[in-house]
Amino acid sequence: MEEARRRLSQVGPNRLPEPKARGPLVGFLAQFHNLLIYFLLVAAVVTLILEHWIDSGVILGVVVVNSVIGFLQEGKAEDALKAIRAMLSPSALAWRNDRLVTLHAAELVPGDLFQLQPGDRVPADLRLIRAKALQVDEAALTGESMPVEKAVAAQPLATPLADRRSMAYSGTLVTQGQGTGVAVAIGAATEIGRISALVAGVQPLSTPLLRQMDQFARWLTTAILALAALGFVFGVLVRGFTAEEMFLATVGLAVAAIPEGLPAIMTITLAIGVQRRARRNAIIRRLPAVETLGSVAVICSDKTGTLTRNEMTLTAIATAGGQVRVTGSGFDLHGGFERDGTAYPAQQDPVLMPALRAACLCGDITLEHQDGTWRVHGEEGALLIAALKAGIDPEVESLALPRTDLIPFDAGYRLMATLHHDHRGAASIFLKGAPEEVLQRCGGQLGPQGKEPLDREAWHHLLDGMATSGQRVLAVAMKPGHPHAVELDFADLGQDLTLLGLLGLMDPPPRGPDGGAPLPGGRDTGQDDHR
Repeated sequence: MEEARRRLSQVGPNRLPEPKARGPLVGFLAQFHNLLIYFLLVAAVVTLILEHWIDSGVILGVVVVNSVIGFLQEGKAEDALKAIRAMLSPSALAWRNDRLVTLHAAELVPGDLFQLQPGDRVPADLRLIRAKALQVDEAALTGESMPVEKAVAAQPLATPLADRRSMAYSGTLVTQGQGTGVAVAIGAATEIGRISALVAGVQPLSTPLLRQMDQFARWLTTAILALAALGFVFGVLVRGFTAEEMFLATVGLAVAAIPEGLPAIMTITLAIGVQRRARRNAIIRRLPAVETLGSVAVICSDKTGTLTRNEMTLTAIATAGGQVRVTGSGFDLHGGFERDGTAYPAQQDPVLMPALRAACLCGDITLEHQDGTWRVHGEEGALLIAALKAGIDPEVESLALPRTDLIPFDAGYRLMATLHHDHRGAASIFLKGAPEEVLQRCGGQLGPQGKEPLDREAWHHLLDGMATSGQRVLAVAMKPGHPHAVELDFADLGQDLTLLGLLGLMDPPPRGPDGGAPLPGGRDTGQDDHR
């Protein structure tokens, strides 16, 4: 404990640094730092000198309204930027004095040994020293929608972030398996801390509209001053007016030439645009930015360019009895099954139901209703959602067929398998994984009348069609197990499994604020090969 306190005093607490916060008064006054606002203030001062009280009041009212709207919008944006700090884990399981204790995240120090399990948010950047079927969702850092399988083998220093299998990063989520890691970076030194620093260091750029208005204001000011000076000289030297009379006349001329309504109209128009964007869940920090967003015609994205919600959805199921389309989107239980464009009674299909039941049992997936939405924990949550749409209760199934053992997903074999026993002692093995690997281990297929010979050519044709349409395809299979078996290894899988079907998954685009039409934006799945 003494060593931990010493390191904590040296490196500081495990939290992201707070940016220098300016007070509300300074934030409000900063809204006046704009050439258009200066233009309006000069016009207000001149009209006050000329005792045009109504004109001065209107101009000053426009300035205040503009500043209030900008101040409120900037406050909303600052709240949104704080979301990065909320990604850090509030606590963690760490070894201290040979005991596993729960520590507050701020108390963690480099060198601490952490225990990871499903559902944990990684508390710091860790070098893994133990990983058992460990998978981590790193979408917050890499944009990859699928969890990454971790290992302990050392990798070169030049390895890209997304390929560092021996590291677990702060703010990412453990979806499966268990692991142990040593903290190598905390707080601002972590990868998520580096992202936070980059966000805080973004330099504001002038929008095209502001650049045009700045240029127009300079030209207009020069022209007004030149005409006013020319009129003053002409009136005094040619017409014989006194200097005082010509000064008042030229000031009136300058005020008349200033288009007070132009900045007001532009400010009101931008404010309306900001409010419309806010109703569509787009928070705009500064008023002029809405003009730039409104001019966007092309969005450039890496890899596939697919902007999605990171909620894989089961969209199609192919069995020996035919293909079925699954309706609904994301982690939403609304939807059902269709065949040839009409509703399909999935509960009456003797092939579809075993395929969904096997997919539900062969995985570590849980469903939780939180804040009015469904949250899925674990890999392939779309399979659980589809099973629920078919009327399959995962808890009932797991009680009827308790799991005895499993083979975790292995990148070399590209599959996982589970062993189950019913309450009469009968055993079943369920398999889920890459279609090519599963097909090699199958000797038959489940048809409407029961087990039948496997038509490999037909299945490969179905697989190619689903993959071509952009779906990520999984295959599920099963076989009876030995009644007295309590452990499962690859030798038990053999080559005589029964293929149940192919499952096609896709990541839908983000929904609009009303849950309907998709909006631009979301997350890039980063998957070049959905197959």
